[in-house]
Amino acid sequence: MARETLCPVLVGTSGYSYTEWVDSGFYPQGTRTPEMLYIYARSFPIVELNYTWYQMVRAEAISRMISRAPEEFLFAAKLTRTVTHERDRNWQQEVKKYRKGIRPLQGQLAVILIQLPGSFDWSRCNRYYLAHLLDTLHGFPLAVEFRHVSWARDSVFAELEKRHVTLVTVDAPPVRGLFPCLDVVTNPDLFFVRFHGRNLQGWQSENIQKKFDYCYADEELQQWNEQYLKPLRRNAERGVVFFNNHVRAQAPANGKFLQEMLLQ
Repeated sequence: MARETLCPVLVGTSGYSYTEWVDSGFYPQGTRTPEMLYIYARSFPIVELNYTWYQMVRAEAISRMISRAPEEFLFAAKLTRTVTHERDRNWQQEVKKYRKGIRPLQGQLAVILIQLPGSFDWSRCNRYYLAHLLDTLHGFPLAVEFRHVSWARDSVFAELEKRHVTLVTVDAPPVRGLFPCLDVVTNPDLFFVRFHGRNLQGWQSENIQKKFDYCYADEELQQWNEQYLKPLRRNAERGVVFFNNHVRAQAPANGKFLQEMLLQ
């Protein structure tokens, strides 16, 4: 049931430790990587951790990172790629490692992001695997980002709602076969938005720098707010929004604009 009022939204970026953000002016000249989170937290209340997708998370590293952020600061953490993109018969052991490594973050963990590859379609095998994966991560707040269009069906949304798992809303270029941008809320506790940019040529090139090299115009974000964000905010208790267009610090620039717009 839709709310009469709009829920609060936490805005951040996908990752924060980009050395190019020093040259782009988001971080002061001379900023070292260990100092970045503390400075980042002055502008945003939450961050999406990208490195947890590239490498298995370790409790010691998480504890060090937490010590550099305010107590009220929140994190979203990607699930490691050995469970989503490069899984093998030992994937359950990888999940156990992840659960152990992420444990120190639980007090400040907003959600775990399960980002699935574009090749992960709505097949019986993949449906079984995803259900099993969600079971093994039970107890954590979870969000799923589908890339394949075949998952865009009511039966999938109903199952996520039943499990209290958040469907990720994604803004991306109109790539054929890509999961569409929807204002569907499957978890009334939380909605989750990721802005990937709209660089169609970059997405088709598969070059990471080109893929996320895009700066949203103010008008695009204002339109997106009316078309998608407001409906999402009427159907959840809280929302998180992350900008993944990190090239040349375009993500924090767009994030700041959205924050200011939502205060108006």
